[in-house]
Amino acid sequence: MSRSMFSRLLMVFAGLILSLGALGAPYLVNPGDVLRIDVWNEDSLSRELLVRPDGIISLPMAGEIDTNKQTPSQVADKIAQALGKYMKDTPQVVVSLINVAGNKIFVIGKVVRPGEYMITSETDVMQALALAGGLNAFAAENDVLILRRSDDGKQQAIPFEYARVKTGKDLETNIILQSRDVVVVP
Repeated sequence: MSRSMFSRLLMVFAGLILSLGALGAPYLVNPGDVLRIDVWNEDSLSRELLVRPDGIISLPMAGEIDTNKQTPSQVADKIAQALGKYMKDTPQVVVSLINVAGNKIFVIGKVVRPGEYMITSETDVMQALALAGGLNAFAAENDVLILRRSDDGKQQAIPFEYARVKTGKDLETNIILQSRDVVVVP
């Protein structure tokens, strides 16, 4: 095998590894999600809990646990540490997602079916527009905005030119939406 062919194969393999890593982004708990908390050998502490709008869950003995920007595994660790203060040994805790009702996006404006959409996997702008039935005949294709609120509460508007993306141009603007993003189609 020639050196240039080996280099190309190596680059393709590296790209594949990087793209697979990007696809495996862990799920972060959202307000509105329903979690199943299982504490090994402590049935009285095991239960289903709704994540409050502020991202907090309340559990006997553990108190209030902040789930914001946490994976279910990280939430389990926090609960185990909190319960460990009152138990002889640190308990084994498993947190499972029962319902991902907090993982929502919103599509408003000149689409066929504006509204709130639960997403259960990575969803980009074009997929969100497809969920909403597509743009209607009066939509301004090149004036679509994605509204996203940052952790500090500030909102940003991310432009999206539907007409260019649908022809295969500027595909990098077809971003993956985050929970609570709003797609505005004027």
